[in-house]
Formats: sequence, C-alpha cells, structure tokens
Amino acid sequence: MAEQLSELAGDRALLGRTSTAERVSDILRSRIAEGFFPPGTRLSEDSIGGALGVSRNTLREAFRLLTHERLLVHELNRGVFVRVLTVEDVEDIYRTRTLVECAVVRGLGEPPYGLDGLVEAVERGRRAAREADWKAVGTANIHFHRELVALAGSARTGELMRGVFAELRLAFHVVDDPRALHEPYIARNADILDALRAGDRDKAERLLAGYLEDSRKRIVDVYRRRVGEEDQDAAG
Repeated sequence: MAEQLSELAGDRALLGRTSTAERVSDILRSRIAEGFFPPGTRLSEDSIGGALGVSRNTLREAFRLLTHERLLVHELNRGVFVRVLTVEDVEDIYRTRTLVECAVVRGLGEPPYGLDGLVEAVERGRRAAREADWKAVGTANIHFHRELVALAGSARTGELMRGVFAELRLAFHVVDDPRALHEPYIARNADILDALRAGDRDKAERLLAGYLEDSRKRIVDVYRRRVGEEDQDAAG
C-alpha cells in the first residue's frame, strides 16, 4: 500500500490550484479503472487524502460521487470499499450496453460516418496485442465502444455510458486470463468498423449484438466459476 500511495501522490499535480471533489473523483475513477484499487479494496480517508493533499471533506464528497456511480460502496462501521460486482450487476451492465450501443448504430444517419476514433481504437488494440499487453487491449476495447457511443452526438448518452464502462472495468479485474477475455474482440471490433465504413448499419448492428452477447456470457461464466470456488473454499 505504501508504494501505491507514493504513486497516487504523483496525481496531486492533476488537482491544480482549484482542488475540487470532482477532480479528486476523476483521479480515483481512473485509478479504479486501471485496477490500481482492485474490487474489494478498502479506501482509507487518511492515506488517500494525505497522498493527494486534499481535505477529509473533499475526499468524502469524491467518495459520495463515486458511490453514486456505483464504483464504491459504503459499509456501516467498516468504511468505503471498491465495489465487487455480482452476476446480476454484470447482466444488467450488458443489458444496458446492448440497448444503448445497438440503438446508436441503428440510429446513424446516411454514411459516411466519422470513424476516426474507432480506427484509432482498433489500431491501439492491435499495437497492445503485439506487445502482449492484454490490459491495454482491454482499455482499447473500451475506447472502441466509447467512440461508438460518441457517434450518437449526445453528451447525455456519453455521460451515461461513461459510468457503465467504468463499472465494466470492475468486472474485468476479476478475470484471471485477460488475454482470453480481450484478444478475440480485436478482430470483432475491426469487423464492426468495416461494416460501418461500408455504410452497412444493419450488419454493424448484428455484429455488435453478437459481440455483446458473447462477451456477456464469457464474463458471467467467469463470475459463476469464481462464486463456486469461493463457496467451496468456505465449505472446506
């Protein structure tokens, strides 16, 4: 934890002179997404506040914001923890993703579409795979879907999905084989991009719906195995 706090202290410069709870929450959100604070981690007010150089009240407000975003949970008489998702949470995240992302693709106007962000995300994923950086591949996959949502041109939709994607990263952190989780979707991202380049929204939506369903099944399977292993450990 001392090493983590030393690294976190380096984020203090991001706060600037007008330190606010929103900026603190941005830092902590990014750190949670990176796995710096894994699911189940207790967040110490004193340690984190000291590392960032912010007041207890500012940090508590940041914790409140992230609790509202379902990234943290407050447990009475125990403190604040990074949330551990359930199978039901994962199912709901993917239900929301399917509703929103497929609707974005379905609602696109006439081509050509502004696909530069998607192109960059696909290339970023390929570069990360060549370097065997599977965590970065996962980040690139999330970036691809954020850029896909951005095609809607809606700030509200983008804000909604920012929280959904942040929660999704919590699910990724419990997977013990990130390569198996992320690698298959590099090519599938490229297939969706190719369909959009061709102006074929229907095909892009079909590919996306299949992609999200396969990803949901994979994550849910990991969670159910994990719950089964924990039950066995408890019984043993």
